[in-house]
Amino acid sequence: MEGQPDEVSAREQHFHSQVRESTICFLLFAVLYVVSYFIITRYKRKSDEQEDEDAVVNRISLFLSTFTLAVSAGAVLLLPFSIISNEILLVFPQNYYIQWLNGSLIHGLWNLASLFSNLCLFVLMPFAFFFLESEGFAGLKKGIRARILETLVMLLLLALLILGMVWVASALINSDAASMESLYDLWEFYLPYLYSCISLMGCLLLLVCTPVGLSRMFTVMGQLLVKPAILEDLDEQIYMITLEEEALQRRLIGLGLSPSGECNIMELEQELENVKSLKTKLERRKKASAWERNLVYPAVMVLLLIETSISVLLVACNILCLLVDETAMPKGRRGLGIGNASLSTFGFVGAALEIILIFYLMVSSVVGFYSLRLFGNFTPKKDDTTMTKIIGNCVSILVLSSALPVMSRTLGITRFDLLGDFGRFNWLGNFYIVLSYNLLFAIVTTLCLVRKFTSAVREELFKALGLHKLHLSDTSRDSEATKPSANGHQKVL
Repeated sequence: MEGQPDEVSAREQHFHSQVRESTICFLLFAVLYVVSYFIITRYKRKSDEQEDEDAVVNRISLFLSTFTLAVSAGAVLLLPFSIISNEILLVFPQNYYIQWLNGSLIHGLWNLASLFSNLCLFVLMPFAFFFLESEGFAGLKKGIRARILETLVMLLLLALLILGMVWVASALINSDAASMESLYDLWEFYLPYLYSCISLMGCLLLLVCTPVGLSRMFTVMGQLLVKPAILEDLDEQIYMITLEEEALQRRLIGLGLSPSGECNIMELEQELENVKSLKTKLERRKKASAWERNLVYPAVMVLLLIETSISVLLVACNILCLLVDETAMPKGRRGLGIGNASLSTFGFVGAALEIILIFYLMVSSVVGFYSLRLFGNFTPKKDDTTMTKIIGNCVSILVLSSALPVMSRTLGITRFDLLGDFGRFNWLGNFYIVLSYNLLFAIVTTLCLVRKFTSAVREELFKALGLHKLHLSDTSRDSEATKPSANGHQKVL
């Protein structure tokens, strides 16, 4: 009888902890959902807002896309939140106000992120796409029900196709009897195996996008910031661009009066818009303060170079650790738990540096993704992005964000163990795959940076040797050479 009250109190405490953790997860996801909704509505095409059946379909697809983007944001924040939580629990182990921050909550967030990622990737996003493109089977009454029926049939056929492909691939790789029997276990083997393949594809995509993005970040920040005005006369440039604007306006007026000049009006209007945009950027450079021109731009460029160099050095150190220590493998060790030991040699400062590098790699991967020619058409435009393109962007961001914790652990950016289904991927225990991944990342990143910083020298050498007419240099393909820079730093005038 004496042990019964203790058992009841233990059950009550467990119940209250479960309610507290569920409430925290719900609040965090609600915040991410609201932010994701505002982001998507900022880019969604306004012309898609009708008041008919298509409006209902677009609204449902919008909600599903918002849910997917919120899950992607949660997957990005998962590893930084876990790292900072571990350091906070080390500093304040018995603090009453942070008792809600515990290992159970962290493990629950990792499991929810894995579950929702699978749900969005294999169910919600295919449903949103097929539902958006569906019209209903021929012979049936048109309406929402007919479109839902067609969408469900398409989902069933897609599921059978994917399951068949995974079954054949797994049977070819592992042909032993135990592996063949495990193929019939849908929940315990099939779905984790399928998500492991998707994660590997996401990591390979990050392997391509991140080095490109790391080199592209210098160009992007150079377009967003105001460059120092060295040996330039901004007043003269503004005066010349004003004369060009007035000349284009006069030509437009002249073509508007003549009946045969309608074919050139569109080209002149586009050229006039470009000139006005360049004039606005030149005026912004002129109004910028000396601190913004001469201090902010060099400081940001130096900061980007330092972060990129630290990332490459950490990967190089991780390669050495893989060669001499088995515990450096992503599945080679299991820590003592949340709040028991610091994962960085430099303590809180090292943890903060890891978080900064993780966010930097994610931003670089997104920039690199949209910089690739294959995915260049996926770039969303403000108030002019269709729902189909929004769905494609959400799926791409979900794949990248779900693979980010795996890539960060594989490259040795952090020593935090992958929790939940993220740590169950079979390929994380393959030494040759992990070592090859680190080597390729270091080599490709170094080559991209060398190509970036030597592009001007190579262009001058090609010109000096007379080889620029053969188009051997890729500099002309860069957006800096083909378009006016976003800060107006252009010496053509």
